[in-house]
Amino acid sequence: MALTPQIQAQTSGDALIDKLEQKGILTGDEAKELRAENAQDFNNSLTNNIAGSLPKGLGAPGWITGYKLSGDFRGRYDQVSTDMPAFGGHDDNIRLRYRLRVGLTVNMADNMQVGFRLGTDDSPGTTGGTTGGNPLSNNTTFQANGSKKFIYMDAAYGKWTPIKNDTWTLSGTFGKMDQPFVASPMVFDPDYTPEGGALQATYKINDMNSLAFNGAGFVLDQVNSRGPFLYGGQAIWNANWTPKITSSAGVAFYDIANAHNFAASATGTPYDSNRGNTITGAATGSPYVSEFNPIVASGSVTYTLDSFPLYTGAFPIKLAGEYLNNPAASSNNEGWWAGVILGKSGKKGNWDISYRYQRLEADAWWDQVVDDDNIAVFPTSATAGAAAGGTNIKGHLVKVNYSIFDSLTFTFTCYVNDLINNPIPGTKTGAVHAMADLM
Repeated sequence: MALTPQIQAQTSGDALIDKLEQKGILTGDEAKELRAENAQDFNNSLTNNIAGSLPKGLGAPGWITGYKLSGDFRGRYDQVSTDMPAFGGHDDNIRLRYRLRVGLTVNMADNMQVGFRLGTDDSPGTTGGTTGGNPLSNNTTFQANGSKKFIYMDAAYGKWTPIKNDTWTLSGTFGKMDQPFVASPMVFDPDYTPEGGALQATYKINDMNSLAFNGAGFVLDQVNSRGPFLYGGQAIWNANWTPKITSSAGVAFYDIANAHNFAASATGTPYDSNRGNTITGAATGSPYVSEFNPIVASGSVTYTLDSFPLYTGAFPIKLAGEYLNNPAASSNNEGWWAGVILGKSGKKGNWDISYRYQRLEADAWWDQVVDDDNIAVFPTSATAGAAAGGTNIKGHLVKVNYSIFDSLTFTFTCYVNDLINNPIPGTKTGAVHAMADLM
């Protein structure tokens, strides 16, 4: 109750900043700076109130500058329909699922930060090949007679920003983190939280142009200190040409080192969250026919209209795409997508609708880190197989978001896919994956 005035003040301040930005009185950078100052004032008030309410001796130390609690809950209707239901009753299926995430970020003096986040997921026995929860999902399925469900460490990291001024920002992160690269689900599933270290930097050239740099290395498995690991680098150019026109262009490279040390299973596949890569089938040595060191190029252009029917405020229209090529593979080594996004949800009454066509060939990239909702049927015989995400998949995605309130958004997502190369000609490999969410 004591925090209510500060919370109301922060909310009112953010609303005023949004209005000034919409009317063109503030630039995007000015609005971002004022929001940060408003949030810092709120954090300071929160810290003082928390410290003042704790018993004597338990107050926050002076080098704690702020706390931030975060979290979300999502309820989901999930339906998979395939062209050949004989592939298994679990593939043509309707599931009810939920996702809960909650976290805490502690900001400290000298630009230090520590954070963690907990998240739900099904038990290890249902994720296949992992020692914990599914690396690409926090979904928990309604099942097992209301059995108690699992909570996992979704993120746990330390971060230091030694340089932070009007021109340069440089930060380093260590631990289990949200993946730091600006990449679509064709490259990294949105729920993927890798473990390792990352460096991120931004350079403001002028009021219209800025550059961003990302570099990271992540441990994929631990095998006698020589386990496979993933590393990569990225550069992005962001430009504000006019108040209505913005663009972004980036290039990145990734590499998986020591892939021969993946612990192969009896089927020759180290994990089975996703499928699609060409595998050797051997129980020893590299399970994969090809290495993975793709180069990725991406770009987008956004034009903002002053208004649009049934929409509040300025209305963005965004064209975007991405191209991937893995030179380590001699064939089936390309991936690309192109799409459009109309509008932007997040504020009460606002919405967005998007369409994307994607084609990701079998050995273009490691199938265990890409979007696991983008599925098709992978046949193993004329009457057996499974619906799964991964590579060797082409198809369409339609997505609609509508913000019922600032804090509640409805989402409808529909994938319509098929395999690019069918290993068993004559079998039907198409799949439709539809989801309805309230978050």
